Amino acid sequence: MKKIKVGIIFGGKSAEHEVSLQSAKNVFDAIDREKYEPVLIGIDKTGRWLLGASDHYLLNVDDPGQISLNIVRNPITFAPESNGEICSVEGQLDNGAIDVAFPILHGPMGEDGTVQGFLRLANVPFVGAGVLGSAIGMDKDVMKRLLRDAGIPIGKFLVLTDGERIPRFSEVASVLGAPFFVKPANMGSSVGVSKVHDEASYLAAVELAFSFDVKILLEEFIDGREIECAVLGNRDPLASVIGEIKPSHDFYSYDAKYLDEKGAVLEIPAVLPAGVAEQAQDLAIRTFKALSAEGLGRIDMFLKANGEILVNEINTIPGFTKISMYPKLWEASGISYPELIDKLIILAIERFEKEKRLKTSFL
Repeated sequence: MKKIKVGIIFGGKSAEHEVSLQSAKNVFDAIDREKYEPVLIGIDKTGRWLLGASDHYLLNVDDPGQISLNIVRNPITFAPESNGEICSVEGQLDNGAIDVAFPILHGPMGEDGTVQGFLRLANVPFVGAGVLGSAIGMDKDVMKRLLRDAGIPIGKFLVLTDGERIPRFSEVASVLGAPFFVKPANMGSSVGVSKVHDEASYLAAVELAFSFDVKILLEEFIDGREIECAVLGNRDPLASVIGEIKPSHDFYSYDAKYLDEKGAVLEIPAVLPAGVAEQAQDLAIRTFKALSAEGLGRIDMFLKANGEILVNEINTIPGFTKISMYPKLWEASGISYPELIDKLIILAIERFEKEKRLKTSFL
């Protein structure tokens, strides 16, 4: 049987570049070699696409703080309607075409619909949400407004854009209470996020968030348990068991997620009161559908002491590192890492084949 060529696209021009490298390594190591032929496509921090070899495509692989892309590789690209044919920037390549793409790109220029649109133009099926779902999932402002419109419970938030007047700490606290969070609107992995307790830390937090985005969110601090649910599917998605994050840091920061293996305790499945897991799973599915997500998504929620569940956000390309929740939740739900990758690729191809049947001409 001819193997399916899977282009694993990773790295990216984003502050979450290093997280993507860790995720890609795990997917590359776990993918079923009997069924799939992985093709490594790394994007460096300048935005160059590089064809990687199966050996030495990463440097410092055992150190999450120093891991980097080996950039001594052949620059490549795809052309519109190329059907996955890999084109060399510098010369001819005899590498054939990829059959499906598996983008493992976290943050802007990868998770926000840009690469998804590029792959659609190249006529390549790809894992995960499409252009719209990816863009919505990346922009926390738009995401939260859509969730609110869909009647899904969320926390209070304010939005600031670059150039407008920055409200005083007291003004924000009067609406959101204190402490509250300040974060870039289009960033993940807790990059640029600060927990603000007082006036002294407020302006520094705003400045940090604006260094990553032109739009930032101010969110209320919700005193509750941090629970998560993994979702898998296209039109009829499934929800995993519920997991709980118990951070050892002040909040679930970038360091706690990716650098400090003791940064949090992951309780899978979470020990929850009767009926709460089912309620959280239902909310996760509703969120997934309301935000036009496809393929995969991780829904992050808060469980308050009174039993109320609030949705925090969706991650349309959640982490696939060795300590990431998404694959762990599915493993606890009976789907192994290789099986999960297989299901995601099948979902990508199924959607692509369905979209191919749509008419592109009225006449």
